[in-house]
Amino acid sequence: MIMDDNQKRKDEHIAINLEQDVRSSLTTGFEQFSLPHRALPEIDLQQVDAGTEFLEKRLAAPVLISSMTGGTELGDRINRNLAWAAQSAGIAMGVGSQRTTIEEGSFSPGSDLRKIAPDILLFANLGAIQLNYGFGLLECQRALDSIQADGLILHLNPLQEALQKEGQTRFGGLLDKIGIICRALEKPVIIKEVGWGISVEDARRLIEVGVTAIDVAGAGGTSWSEVEKRRHHDESLYRVSSVFRDWGIPTATAVQNLAGAFPNTPLIASGGLRTGLDLAKAVAMGAKLGGFAGALLAAAADSSEQALKAVNEIILELRIAMFSAGAVNIFALKDIKLTHR
Repeated sequence: MIMDDNQKRKDEHIAINLEQDVRSSLTTGFEQFSLPHRALPEIDLQQVDAGTEFLEKRLAAPVLISSMTGGTELGDRINRNLAWAAQSAGIAMGVGSQRTTIEEGSFSPGSDLRKIAPDILLFANLGAIQLNYGFGLLECQRALDSIQADGLILHLNPLQEALQKEGQTRFGGLLDKIGIICRALEKPVIIKEVGWGISVEDARRLIEVGVTAIDVAGAGGTSWSEVEKRRHHDESLYRVSSVFRDWGIPTATAVQNLAGAFPNTPLIASGGLRTGLDLAKAVAMGAKLGGFAGALLAAAADSSEQALKAVNEIILELRIAMFSAGAVNIFALKDIKLTHR
């Protein structure tokens, strides 16, 4: 298989994430909060129901396998393993950027995900910046149709693009184009950052143009400035990328801010979530789902069985956290007040 530059970059990203420490120097902020411990929860563990609903679809737990990769042989294998795990666990999944597939005018092997996971809540994914580089409604619809997706994620990554030699950095006028897509598509549009968070001001503007939900994708997990740094052979770009390791809005801060400002807008908390306890705190803060990427990548690169094992551990941790805090279901968890350490 001959890879173009985009495909080569995708596989480089996977290898760097699997083999090197590219975590942000910031933390997610969840470690600063605690769920109250109930020595007498007055419920049975078997009673704890982690089920929820998102965009009118029932999920066994508020877990989203976040957009990671695709469009290469390795990326598509990882996606198939993740899709099998999502179907088995009854959770949601987003695919990585479909830009390469759309540009080539052909569908990659990853387009068979619906055969593997016919029932899951599945999201297509494109970089919002592509709307300033020739993409429009047709390409967004193709991204949805190619995997029979339930909605479209448009991701925002200005800092990452600025740190790539091949980066696309014309972000001016992008908001209006996002609005056009939101109004024209029949499926919901979710806006997602890639690891530096979304501010209240940006969220307000996005909601005003019609975005259905927001994935805060805050700082505290993978730092894409670090990932891009490891790709550079240019010493100057390497040093410049190093400056931004502690850039961004920590995930817990982003969730709290947006949940307080926009209580009726569905939020996804992603960016550094590692455990079901992180997820429980995010839900108590106001998130509808928690997105997991780095915590699942190595397992998914191994096998579908290992991916499912990792997902099931997260769900078990969530249920135990709920039990120990006395929350019999997600509604009760949302009513629990976190304490600041």
